[in-house]
Amino acid sequence: MTLLPDMRYPTPHELALAGRALAEEHPGRVRMRQAGVSRGGKPLWLLSVDGRRGGPGEVLVVAGAHANEPVGGATALDLARRVIRAGGGGAGWHFLLCADPDGAGLHRTPRPYSLLDYHRGFYRPPGPEQPEWAPSLLPPDRLPPETRTLTALLDELRPALQVSLHGTDLGGSWVQLTRDVPGLAEPFGKSAAELRIPVETGASDAAGWGSPGPGIFVMPRDGSEDTRRSTWCHRHRGTTAIVEVPMWASDLVDDPAPHPDPRGALRLLAERLTGEAARVAGLREGVPGDGPGAAALLRAVDWTLGLIPDVAAAWTGPGVPAEATTASLGSLDAFGRRLTLRAAAMLLRVLRGQAHPAAPGLDRLVTGWCEEFSARFRARWVPVATQVEHQSRTVLAAYRCLQTGQA
Repeated sequence: MTLLPDMRYPTPHELALAGRALAEEHPGRVRMRQAGVSRGGKPLWLLSVDGRRGGPGEVLVVAGAHANEPVGGATALDLARRVIRAGGGGAGWHFLLCADPDGAGLHRTPRPYSLLDYHRGFYRPPGPEQPEWAPSLLPPDRLPPETRTLTALLDELRPALQVSLHGTDLGGSWVQLTRDVPGLAEPFGKSAAELRIPVETGASDAAGWGSPGPGIFVMPRDGSEDTRRSTWCHRHRGTTAIVEVPMWASDLVDDPAPHPDPRGALRLLAERLTGEAARVAGLREGVPGDGPGAAALLRAVDWTLGLIPDVAAAWTGPGVPAEATTASLGSLDAFGRRLTLRAAAMLLRVLRGQAHPAAPGLDRLVTGWCEEFSARFRARWVPVATQVEHQSRTVLAAYRCLQTGQA
């Protein structure tokens, strides 16, 4: 089960080296090719096992779509090795090893020991710079090259299954689907239980989506336009599965008990979120984009802070349900905490680089918020190999369920 002896998340360069080694070891079955180039001129590598172009049953696995979620690259390599060991005769499997190498170069926590350690090197680009999400926010002629590479691969391969490998900082595991995959809930839940990974039964990312089983969410036909325009729904007839796994686990997101006062709880969460955002925004004001990576970090800070008013309004508006589970409120609580913490952490990186006088105070704030986040959710580290094992099992289970359903 162990993929990396030192339990680190691999860098894009290490992923490329491992992919080349697999291609050299299995020249008849495995191929590495450059599928595109990033905005910063870095190669986007595609590793294919038994690959055919547009053949029936092809699978495309996308890793590294979010810079701060590095587990996907390790899972992609693990899946490639499993497919190679399984022998021929199946579908062609294709692995985009890192969809955003520029972003991955700015997120610098290959072996985080705590939430604070993770956030000290944190980076997550704004929505328009995220390969999968950019089409929902930009016109076609302004899409970044990473997005154009991904959509070109979807057009070329026409995969029956597209998998997007994601990782949350703290919480549980869940799967989002563009269409139902009957039978997936059982092996997904079994894997999570065996590996002591909570199942996030009220994931805030899938609010309002149908759930055929715990932790499995299916996009509604009338889903948001933003989601429909993402690369998850790019013009092909296959199914997309977004597989989330936590770095730190919390059982609070797996509690199905009814919450005694969802509206009151959300009102308090909105007040805290608004107050924390105001503190970060006050420190952000007037900070120049000087120093390595500072401009990119500040764009991400501003984007994150810009999301918060709409989130707070949604939590206090007329559409707030009168009934909700403890799990769903826990997921929303974690979502709000991570928004302000991420903005503060990225701003701190800029202030430190500039030796800004406000840096020590912001450092204490980030440290305190990380400690509160960890304590509130009783966070426990999920080893990298365990994260990889669960993601790999879930992807293979989704593929088997789809094949069974099409038989």
